[in-house]
Amino acid sequence: MQLAKYNQIPLITLQDNSLAIEGSQFMIHRANLKDIKWEGFEVPHRHDGYTIDILLKGSVTLYIDFEKHIIDAPAVIMMDPEQIRQYDLSSDAEVIGLYFTRDFLITETLGVLSCWQCVFKDNVLRLEEGQLQEVLSFARILLAEFRNDKPRKEAIIRNVLSAFIIACGRIARPESNMDLYRTETSFSGLGIQFKILVDQHFREKVQVTDYAEMLHVTPGHLNDTVKTTIGRSAKQIIDAKRIMEAKRLLFWQQHSVKQIAGELNFDDDAYFNRFFKKHTGQTPALFQKTIREKYN
Repeated sequence: MQLAKYNQIPLITLQDNSLAIEGSQFMIHRANLKDIKWEGFEVPHRHDGYTIDILLKGSVTLYIDFEKHIIDAPAVIMMDPEQIRQYDLSSDAEVIGLYFTRDFLITETLGVLSCWQCVFKDNVLRLEEGQLQEVLSFARILLAEFRNDKPRKEAIIRNVLSAFIIACGRIARPESNMDLYRTETSFSGLGIQFKILVDQHFREKVQVTDYAEMLHVTPGHLNDTVKTTIGRSAKQIIDAKRIMEAKRLLFWQQHSVKQIAGELNFDDDAYFNRFFKKHTGQTPALFQKTIREKYN
């Protein structure tokens, strides 16, 4: 599998897939990985929404961000919108693929999951036979509803998909259910709004005051709420987002460290070097050299 470096990482949308229904925020299909026809799918790319692949048969080699995964069936592969991924499309693997936009589930999951997006930090869930059958019970309903044109179709898909994600969370963290499930007031308000805004604006807005102003609260109140509900300060979450994106670009792009610093709106490359080393223990150049040597 040849890893290529790009000046820009392509963004694939749901509507780029010929199987997508126009205007829909959700899609599911069953296919062999070699037969998938999705423009841009064969190169390193991002999606504009969340993706879940249920690996039914065979194995797949997949890069997620800067980590290589060799995955044997049965497994569930879950990725969030920011993650850069590249599949080995020569893999003989049968999958059920689910794709949905950022906004598709928000209202259905408030008060159910403390942070349902956190489930997607476990990119690969390796399944036992009983767990596979549990996952497939949801997938079969989603496939049937997607293919049919019945009243309240979208409402059923939303609710079944929510239940599916909760089930994946239970498989991923069976010992920590109390951390996954909280009351609506504990997380669904300010914490979720803050995380959504950071995802959208972390390149240009890097101070807690920026987000406090957008959310019409004081920086102190925002930081206290975020730290209580998420366990990290608001600034730590912003900085972690910037570091992760920097790592992705250092691995996948052809750009120099100076160009990447500019892309992420650091004042200059010297400050970017200090910031990156403070959070990772390595300079950007050393990280880039080390991670590329690991996989090339």
